[in-house]
Amino acid sequence: MRTRTGSSPTIETIARHAGVSTASVSRVLRGLGGLPETVKKVQAAAAELGYVPNAMARSLRGGQSRQVTFAMPDIGNPVYVAMMRHIQATAGAAGYRLLLHSTQADPVEELAALRALADRHSDGLILCPIRVTPAHLDELGRAAAPVVVIGSLPEDLAVDSVRADSVTGAELAVRHLADTGRRRIGLLNGPADTVPGAARHQGYERALAACGLRYDDALTASGRFDAQSGEEAARRLLDRVPDLDALFCANDLIAVGALRALRSTGRTVPQDVAVVGVDNTDLAEACWPALTSVDLGAHERGRLAAELLLSRLGDEVQAPVSRLAVQPRLIVRESCGASAAHADQVGGPSQHKEIP
Repeated sequence: MRTRTGSSPTIETIARHAGVSTASVSRVLRGLGGLPETVKKVQAAAAELGYVPNAMARSLRGGQSRQVTFAMPDIGNPVYVAMMRHIQATAGAAGYRLLLHSTQADPVEELAALRALADRHSDGLILCPIRVTPAHLDELGRAAAPVVVIGSLPEDLAVDSVRADSVTGAELAVRHLADTGRRRIGLLNGPADTVPGAARHQGYERALAACGLRYDDALTASGRFDAQSGEEAARRLLDRVPDLDALFCANDLIAVGALRALRSTGRTVPQDVAVVGVDNTDLAEACWPALTSVDLGAHERGRLAAELLLSRLGDEVQAPVSRLAVQPRLIVRESCGASAAHADQVGGPSQHKEIP
């Protein structure tokens, strides 16, 4: 029996017929075993549906595709491009091709990328979600192939991860602005219900308190993690708080939008308003004035995630779960100036210093 005339059954149809998960079907069909009852159900369903193993897939060395997937929220965001370059370099050196999946931060797309591992088109997945829902945790816990998450996960979930210390990064940025004499420091954030959005907000509040500055909701605005949203949020904030003297932006794209808004409203940077971004992407050096930005180690996170995935695909399948954290650095450039009182002295060729 076949699912329809002329078509071969898929792992999904076998799973439905057998009443088991696609991950279980994948393991049984790859010869990795499982519970005896599950193996019998899968084998019976496969035989009844007329499943024929793919000869090309069987011929691949070790039954592997020699491909790994990187699923990221936005392929146009420079921070994910930086990750991708280092994932590709690391995977390529080990003989793997890299497949890209731009999810647009849609949980449905991210869950689909996890479920697609059962099809064995990819040997493993590096997933970079900006929200982690219970459905994500459920799929991660039963993934049919190794997964590494770039982001934070619950400690009791047996999945490797690499994260940035975004809260400390936000603190570095806001403390620096306060140290240079800024007192009306605004926050331009992405969606507050995302992991990075929540971390930026937490670090912003902590730093204000540490510097003796009062938190005020009126000094914050949020939108998306892109330049257009950054410009719109900056305009709203400047209309509401005309005496704003600094902006901490949740990423470099938002900061680019903020710089546009400041120029169009006749404010100079850093003389009138100092600006700090996050991610230290190539955009930071390309801006004028060059953008001070928190480096969250996108390159390093990409490389470490690829190394963890390759270790799972190699000899360390049963190794303990790895939880790696990359420490932030503040890269100070002209968009902050030397201080609020002497910002007009900053100029000339782009220069920067690092604050660990």
